[in-house]
Amino acid sequence: MNALVSRLRQWWPKADQEPTVDELPVRLHGQEFARTKAAPVTIRSFDPALLMALLSLLALGLVMVYSASIAMADNPRFGGRYTPSFFLVRHTLSLGLAFLAALLVFQIPMTAWERWAPWVFIASLVLLILVLVPFIGKGVNGARRWLSLGIMNFQPSEFAKLGVLMYTANYMVRKLDVKERFFRAVLPIAAAIGVVGFLLLAEPDMGAFMVIAVIAMGILFLGGVNATMFFLNAILLIVAFVIMIVSSSWRRERIFAYLDPWSEDNAIGKGYQLSHALIALGRGEFTGVGLGGSVEKLHWLPEAHTDFLLAVIGEEFGFIGVLLVIVIFMWLTRRIMYIGRQAMAMDRLFSGLVAQGIAIWIGFQAFINIGVNLGALPTKGLTLPFMSYGGSALLFNLVCMAPHLPRLGGSRGLAQPRLASALVGWTCAQHGKPHRARPWL
Repeated sequence: MNALVSRLRQWWPKADQEPTVDELPVRLHGQEFARTKAAPVTIRSFDPALLMALLSLLALGLVMVYSASIAMADNPRFGGRYTPSFFLVRHTLSLGLAFLAALLVFQIPMTAWERWAPWVFIASLVLLILVLVPFIGKGVNGARRWLSLGIMNFQPSEFAKLGVLMYTANYMVRKLDVKERFFRAVLPIAAAIGVVGFLLLAEPDMGAFMVIAVIAMGILFLGGVNATMFFLNAILLIVAFVIMIVSSSWRRERIFAYLDPWSEDNAIGKGYQLSHALIALGRGEFTGVGLGGSVEKLHWLPEAHTDFLLAVIGEEFGFIGVLLVIVIFMWLTRRIMYIGRQAMAMDRLFSGLVAQGIAIWIGFQAFINIGVNLGALPTKGLTLPFMSYGGSALLFNLVCMAPHLPRLGGSRGLAQPRLASALVGWTCAQHGKPHRARPWL
């Protein structure tokens, strides 16, 4: 017993002891730091502010989905198909299922995420192919984007976002030593994203492809790929999207409707949703008309509970409500990005890239949806993360947050045991390579 106590005292740092530098220096905010045994890098077991922000979006989304969809029961266009609480019940069930899935994913260590990343990506490709198979994929309004599971519809494009995110992060870790080479690093991942894009455009779902392309490009940039090759790929993607818009008559009409939504043709055509979203925001003014008081949701604004939920929030809670939602999303995105930077500072490249990829995913999709609702961007069918009605989107939004939200550290989260740091340094020493802080940030 005395021997054990003596051994523990040797490990416990003394107050007057000089800090002992750890094996791996880290770089954060452009400055190099060194972890020490006297002052180790630690992160709290959970982030209550981040959890509160996420729960606030989920709670507000649940209330607003009910408010925006309650009048659909009286809409003669649906022939009495829905009850006033139909979408509330289904959204609540989707939320419960998403929480269960998040709790399950919570138990999976990040090492398993990294190991399974290629298989998750392959599974997403298989599902995207199944959507296009006749009598398997379900078509709605001319688009074939869903798989019918009986009680619910599953949208593989949401799974593909997670699959591409995990695979790109895993790919950058594996290609770290050759990330400056075009044929060995950039071309294979570009081809993989191209296959995903081809399958999504066949549905068609250009919005999901835009989000996936931005996620992949963001991870490549943060992973330190050659700047010239990165910007070349970015330019090629932009040119490709422009060509897709110009070559499609209905996409061109959406652009024209965005530029002039109040013209006689656009107001009753392609600009109908946008014009009524702007009317809703105008009625809300500064403080809104009050919860449940929206007029535009009464058969005027299509998809008020999905793509245009923010317009209903603006009408019922005014400028203050919209500003609050924007601030929460900005803070949430910034916080997740910071979590990723902390992980990379602790030499957890895969965890860091995944976290920052999630920040790009949530931030970019929220930016597009908010911009569309405010009339700052052309109309695009992307939901508002954590808030809009949509079981598949809600499921994968919460699943992607699970490993990084409640446990920012610990054996399954972002923290890395000091032994792993020492082993990396020992491995470099065995191969005669200097061990320096990599400029991943």
